Amino acid sequence: MAIFGRRKEQTAQSFIVSLLNQNCSALQERLEGPRLEGRVNLTLVVMVVPVEDGKPDLRHAFSATTKEFSTSGVAVVMDHPRGLDEALLGFRWRGSLTWIRAKARHLHPLGGNFFTLGFRFTERLILSDYPELEQLVL
Repeated sequence: MAIFGRRKEQTAQSFIVSLLNQNCSALQERLEGPRLEGRVNLTLVVMVVPVEDGKPDLRHAFSATTKEFSTSGVAVVMDHPRGLDEALLGFRWRGSLTWIRAKARHLHPLGGNFFTLGFRFTERLILSDYPELEQLVL
């Protein structure tokens, strides 16, 4: 009986290895070509505040998780597609939120009603210029 139990375990492990290989960033580069900038897989909670007419739209703020970072941008995972052109991204840092303005670059479905939205960083914000952001908690 132990032999069959081990086979089931190996089948599960084989699937997971295939899944990891299919989603490995190093292998994706082979398929898509090299990226200009490296990526770091890092999962953090981020506050996303859409920008409408140049102003933060706090009514439509939401939390998301990051998928990967580069020095110039981040990909966030959301639970449904949002048509954002620009947003303020709040990252917890040293006990408070640090805000970065970013432009949306691409939106891709992940499946299961999840989507990846890629942002390119444009500037770090000075919180005193946006006092309304202080009411948001992550």
